[in-house]
This record gives sequence, C-alpha cells and structure tokens, in this order.
Amino acid sequence: MTTPEPFSWDRAAARSGKFNGKFLIGVLTTGIYCLPSCTARQPKPGNVRIVRTEDDAKALGLRACKRCRPDLFYRGEDEDVSLFEGLAVRVRVAPQEFPDAPSLAKTAGVSLTKLGDLFRAHAHLAPAAWLRRERVRAASRHLLQTNDRVVEVGYAAGFESESVFHRQFLTLTRMTPGAYRAMNGASVFLLQLPGGYRQQEILAYHARDPESPTERVEGHRIFKALRTPQGPVALELSFENEGAWAKVHGIDKMNQETASLLHNSALRMLGLNNEVTAFETRMGKHQRFASLIVKRRGLRVPTIPTGFDGLCWAVIGQQVNVKFAGALRREILNLAGEKIGDMRTHPTPEKVADVGAARLAKLRYSRAKAEYLVGTAKEIAEGRLDIEGLPDMSAIAAEKKLMSIRGIGKWTARYTMLRGGFADAAPAGDSALATVLQRVHKLDERPDAEHVETLMQEFTPHRSLATMHLWASYRDAA
Repeated sequence: MTTPEPFSWDRAAARSGKFNGKFLIGVLTTGIYCLPSCTARQPKPGNVRIVRTEDDAKALGLRACKRCRPDLFYRGEDEDVSLFEGLAVRVRVAPQEFPDAPSLAKTAGVSLTKLGDLFRAHAHLAPAAWLRRERVRAASRHLLQTNDRVVEVGYAAGFESESVFHRQFLTLTRMTPGAYRAMNGASVFLLQLPGGYRQQEILAYHARDPESPTERVEGHRIFKALRTPQGPVALELSFENEGAWAKVHGIDKMNQETASLLHNSALRMLGLNNEVTAFETRMGKHQRFASLIVKRRGLRVPTIPTGFDGLCWAVIGQQVNVKFAGALRREILNLAGEKIGDMRTHPTPEKVADVGAARLAKLRYSRAKAEYLVGTAKEIAEGRLDIEGLPDMSAIAAEKKLMSIRGIGKWTARYTMLRGGFADAAPAGDSALATVLQRVHKLDERPDAEHVETLMQEFTPHRSLATMHLWASYRDAA
C-alpha cells in the first residue's frame, strides 16, 4: 500500500526517529527506500512515495538505502553497528586503500562528523587513530610472515613514508619494526616504555592475589603463565632502565604465532594498549578533576592477556571483595589449569565447562555464581561468544552480546570490557566508583548506577582510564 505526498507527518519529528517502523519513504528518482530518520538530502515531494512496509517498497522496484539501512532496522539489527563492523572488515582486508579519515567517510557514505561519532561510540577512538592502529596491526602480521623489506611492509600497510611508519609502529607496539620481526625465533624481546611510565600500579595490580598460581610479582618482575600455540609458557616481564624486558620460559624459540600472542599479552599486561595523553591533557584543564589527574600522571589501565581470564574475574568478582574473589578463582586454576613449572595457565572455557557447577558449588562458590561461570564457559566453548575477538567488535555490540548471557549484567560486562582493552567502559554499579563520585561532586547521597552512568559521561571516550583514576583516589582516601 502506498500513499502519495502530502502525508500527515512532521519532518523534524521524523528525523528524530519517531516514525521509524511506522512507514518508509520511497524516492522514485534514486530508486531507494529510506527510514523517515534518514539524513540524506531531502527529495522533491513529487518524487516521494510513502509506503507502509518493505514489501510495498520492493513492489515499486525500490532498494534499501545504504546510508540509513532500513533493511537492517526491520531485521532488528543496529545500522550503526553494521556500518562500523562492515567498514572495519574492509579496512582490515586492504588498509592501504584508506589513506585518511575522509576516505573512511566516503566509503561509509557519511559525513566526517558522523564518522567521528560512529568511531567514538563503537571503537572508542577517533577515526584517524583507529586507522593508524589497523595499519600497524597489518604491518605486524606482514613483518612476521614475510621477508619483505621493512619499508615495503610500511607502504603495503598504507603508511605514506618510512619515517611515519617507524614512528607510529614504535608508538603502538613499543618496538621498532626490525625488533618486532626479530621476535620470530627468539625467546626474549624488549618493549620501550613511554616517558613518565608508572610501574607501581602495574606491579600492584598483578600482585592482587599473592597466592595465585597463574601470576605473581617478585620485586620489579611480573610472571604470567599463558597458553600458546607451542604449549604453556611463563612470560616474565622485568622493568629495567631501558624498558621492560620480556623473557619466555618453557620454549627455546617463539614461532610467528607465539611471538604475536606474547607481544600482545605483554602490551596488555603493562597497560600499553591504550594511550593516556589525550585524556590527561583534557582533564588537566578541568577544574573539578585536575587535582585527581596531576597526582597520577602516566597512570594506565593494566588489562588481562586473555578475554576468558578477564570474564572469569568479572563473574567471580560479582558482589564479593577482591581477596575472596582471588580465593574462588584459585579453585578453578588449580582444578583445570595446565602446569608450567610451578605455575598454572588459566583454564580454557572447555575445561571450566567440564568442571561443572555442582563441583564448584562444593568449593565455596554460591550455586548461582557456579552456574553463571559454567554457563558462560559453555557459551564460549560452543561458539556462541567469541570472547577473544570481542575487542575487534563494535563496543556497543560487544556489551550487548555479553549482557545477553545469563548472569552478566552491566557491571560485569563493563568490567570485562575495561580489563579487555576497551577504552570507554565505566562499570556503573561499582560501589567504590559511586563513593568517590559522591565525594568529587559533593553529593548528599551516594549515586545509584543510573546516576553514575550520567556522571561518567563527561569522561567519554576515556571512561576506562577515568575509572582507574577514580579508583586510585578511593584507595588513597581509604
């Protein structure tokens, strides 16, 4: 059924999304149909047909608009998630075809302003910064997998010059391209730390459970047991004057896959997978928060090398203190972790699923927590949740996917994302976060989760790092 213009609807209200799902706008001259909220240029009234359903639009020979994606809307999919993830796939296949943010905008069919909003929401990065990261990732794979000259690797990934390639590669990987390539066949590598790097909080985080068989801290050294394609290893990270030395125990020489995995693990453990400068510059000018930032300039978010390890910490840590959470976690580490020397790797989802909720319930786990943990492990083991690929997804889609699993609410999802490397994840509902926000804002009452969510908005897109600063302030006050 079609209805020619004029039709009783307000264009401003339509642009706000009020009429999405009620009717579609068909444009005869372009041959497309759009959602009423579509931001494309307004067609002449004589070229417009109002249709009630997609079938009506298709009967007129119209196809779905590639900008507002009414086809995705009617399938219940988020058009912005699909736009971002589709664009990400194209860039990862051929990064050299996207020299800058305008080229991304052109491919996506959106304005630069819309592109910026899209990437801040879904990647927690500005488009240009995200593009640099993807180029470096492509170059990293190329360096380990080929013998091509370094300069050729840089050009193939889309860098405009050798000097820019070296500078940006070092900034994001903390190694030169040549040193990165040399990891293949080695058992040690050096990460160059940025100026003002703070190691004390990193060491304290990895020492949070002194009895853990999976990680430990000895002086200025961190040890972490990890599974690799070559078997279990113990990764040792040692802070020295020239940087952080990484030494691999358990194998003589790393192959390409192991080198890539352990380099990424080291970056995550040392909080080097996200930048801090933009946040510190912005917050340093903020009257209310400047004093919080200046005390801890250089503070970073230490993240967990594997997504499943981080998700287990989050589920186990629900409604309990860190000490008891560590004790519960040790139960699954000792039951199902793989031995490497006197340490154990974190168990796989399959191993945790095999342990079963009934057995965990006999080991100080509540029945609900045991079921949530085992159920989550099964979601991953059976392929319904790609926990290790989560950071490459849209952040909005990642949070939604996590929260679709029984036992995972907003706090658990956000904490998993924060420890998984997402830069803009604030665990609303966190007691310590609410307490320090009450003090900072001089509130009469401690804010609830919804109010915390509102208060944390001013830190976007750096809410993970802001959370670290606020938590540190809470610990200092305690």
